[in-house]
Amino acid sequence: MLKDLIARKSLYQINQQAQEDSLKRHLDLTNIVLLGIGAIIGAGIFVLTGTAAALHAGPAISISFIISAFGCLLAGLCYAEFASMLPVSGSAYTYGYATLGEFVAWIIGWDLILEYLFGSATVAVGWSGYVISFLNDFGIHLPATICQSPFAYGPDGWYQTGAIINFPAVFIIALMTTLLVIGIKESARFNNIIVIVKVGVILLFVGFGISYIDVENWKPFLPENTGKFSEFGWTGVLTGAAVVFFAYIGFDAVSTTAQEAVNPQRDLPKGILLSLAVCTLLYVTVSLVMTGIVKYTELNVPAPIAVAIDATGKGLAWLSPFIKIGAIAGLSSVVMVLLLGQSRVFYSMAHDGLLWKSFAKTHPKYKTPYLTSIVTGLFAALFAGFLPIGLLGELVSIGTLLAFVIVCLGLIVLRKKEPDAPRAFRTPWVPFVPVLGALICLAQMAALPKDTWIRLIGWMLIGFVIYFSYGRKHSRVRMENHNHRTE
Repeated sequence: MLKDLIARKSLYQINQQAQEDSLKRHLDLTNIVLLGIGAIIGAGIFVLTGTAAALHAGPAISISFIISAFGCLLAGLCYAEFASMLPVSGSAYTYGYATLGEFVAWIIGWDLILEYLFGSATVAVGWSGYVISFLNDFGIHLPATICQSPFAYGPDGWYQTGAIINFPAVFIIALMTTLLVIGIKESARFNNIIVIVKVGVILLFVGFGISYIDVENWKPFLPENTGKFSEFGWTGVLTGAAVVFFAYIGFDAVSTTAQEAVNPQRDLPKGILLSLAVCTLLYVTVSLVMTGIVKYTELNVPAPIAVAIDATGKGLAWLSPFIKIGAIAGLSSVVMVLLLGQSRVFYSMAHDGLLWKSFAKTHPKYKTPYLTSIVTGLFAALFAGFLPIGLLGELVSIGTLLAFVIVCLGLIVLRKKEPDAPRAFRTPWVPFVPVLGALICLAQMAALPKDTWIRLIGWMLIGFVIYFSYGRKHSRVRMENHNHRTE
């Protein structure tokens, strides 16, 4: 049994899978970079920046973004080498299968399902809030009973809100799922337009907002610690980095598109690193401008950029509706790319026999994994329509950090086991880079609440039941290894 659990998928088996599968290759480097930007820029820049500044780091939130980006960069360098060697869907799941064996691969795959499924539902709820606010500006008021979760969770436990369903959140997931079923080319084209819109809006805010900066709002740039670990000072900056880590979630989804990329060995590493670089630059500049216009203590609100615009008086009032349009557009593309990543991981796991075979089917016309896209959309819509955003968002960061840790450690293993395998991209300074990347991600995991760890363990236990009752018995690698031993 132990041999089955640590059975690795060879590089030959993985590359053979890439030749067997019927997904269409449509994505060039531009599409891949824009998919990365589309996944990253969303709730983080439009929501979390203000909260983290007000509660943890003050104007030094810009340093928090750099620290968090550094951790993502180290993991991204490891992702880039894997992506250049293993041009198949599945992202960290496939990388784990090639290095640490089937059981660890299952843990990563199930973990990625947690990240993408709950991440897309979380962002959809945020999208709903911006759409409702935007419609209110034009005198269109949707009934509260169809715009909120019917359940909420507080200190005293669960309670009912009186609402029926969060319909706008369900609607955006249904729309993005339909796009993904129709085809990756159409989905990428939609994402490209959305990214241009939201980056344009962000650049407008930075470009016009600079002239409204009051340097007094940056004093002190690093507020003195209050005596509590996470409240300002350098510990606050570190906590802020863990909080805004959610803002970078999504760049790893780029690697799930490997089988739909025209030249994955060349373009995926570039796409991962370029999208990270662009988004980090935007995050740092936006946080500096925002905290320069408004005192950081006033930014603990759902729409901090809008607060900054309002603080300029009539000067930037014309920009307010464009910011909301940018936020709506930005969150739309994040939902789409997270659903894309989820369905591709599902597809890869089903192809390997660890999940039901029907999930590995592709549409006869569109050549997309339509069943996995539909099932993913249904569950994401269910969670977004009926659960509160706070509970949904708690699990996303810890799931992503765990995947990053395993990818970093897996790279060290792969260098030892496959030292001569061709690599279009080589991570520099191994093992220093992957070890430091794993340590930074583990440190951020340790900073998360105990309840988040408990829910992660519960999710993993559900996964273990599925793996040992179905996946292990139907594993393609296990069957191929067994047939090889009996020959």
